[in-house]
Amino acid sequence: MEINIGANVKRLRTEKNVTQEQLAEAMNVTCGAVSKWERGETYPDITLLQPLAYYFDVSLDELVGYDKEKVDQKIEELIAEFWRVYRQDWRAAKKLIEDAYRVYPNDYRVMFRYMWSRGVEDAEPDLDLALQYKDEFTRICDKIIGGCTDGGLRLGAWKMKAILLHAEGKTEEALQIHREKCGGWYNSCDQMHEQLFQKDRPEFLYWAKHNMYELAGFAADKLVKSYFFDPAVPYDELLQKTEGTADELFRLGCERGEAYLVVQAESIYGRLLNDLKYRPARGAKNTDMIRVLDKSLAASKKIDELAASDKPLFDVALGERDRDSILAGRLGWARSSAWDRDVELRKDPEYVKVLEKYEKK
Repeated sequence: MEINIGANVKRLRTEKNVTQEQLAEAMNVTCGAVSKWERGETYPDITLLQPLAYYFDVSLDELVGYDKEKVDQKIEELIAEFWRVYRQDWRAAKKLIEDAYRVYPNDYRVMFRYMWSRGVEDAEPDLDLALQYKDEFTRICDKIIGGCTDGGLRLGAWKMKAILLHAEGKTEEALQIHREKCGGWYNSCDQMHEQLFQKDRPEFLYWAKHNMYELAGFAADKLVKSYFFDPAVPYDELLQKTEGTADELFRLGCERGEAYLVVQAESIYGRLLNDLKYRPARGAKNTDMIRVLDKSLAASKKIDELAASDKPLFDVALGERDRDSILAGRLGWARSSAWDRDVELRKDPEYVKVLEKYEKK
């Protein structure tokens, strides 16, 4: 955080029409000490801050140059930049938030994202890494849970606490945190939003459609995982069951103009492509990944088109994720991701050809 005590002392002294000698005498320090403060070479002793603030009739915040609104704005801008960079290069985003944590170590928003940027991951967490950061993360979680009023940050801190317990072998305690702090599907905030309104109200219809789109994509994501991570399902059968299902959903969704079917198809293509790229044990071929990429981008483009006239779909697919286009986001990641498999794929002319096809649309 930038400290402007020296500049503020000079400004306040000038406004009060006081000389350096007079201020030095009032604070029982040398004139040279005041001069060094004002040149920014040293800071006043901490015991002098309150007397200086009283002398100039200002708050401590004003004396040290702390402007809460400006700092909050700076942090919000920094977090927005973190997410922008993260979509392109997670390593650069990690460095950005680490630097921010050194400057704003007590801001809940910054410490939360710093903690989750260390690589433990919220899904399939690295338990060895969790143990490595256990003491530091415990302190951060306790600060957030004990003092933060943001429900999302508090819930994320509880989630990390559960991961830390699981890493220690206290899995039942971790699951108990989930039961107590998260509840079941029917206790989710979006379900409660829907139930808040009478069924003849437009707000009810909005939330019913919103939840339909979100759950459609969510269920489709689980479909891929149920096949992909089942070792009894051979590779070719895996593709047929997932990609084939998505093909039919996309065809039918486009034919009928049913957005929820396209959402399911896009979710299947996206999850399948992600797992084919980043789970090398399945032995995915470039030709398969390129084909699925093509279909994923086509489905993303279709959702962008449908979301333009469907507010619930827009909010689920775009608005809540702070992006203007699913297609643009997918293309941006494919072009700039620093993951090894993405770098390797960008060397394949056929992969690049697919990207160029949708970049021109």
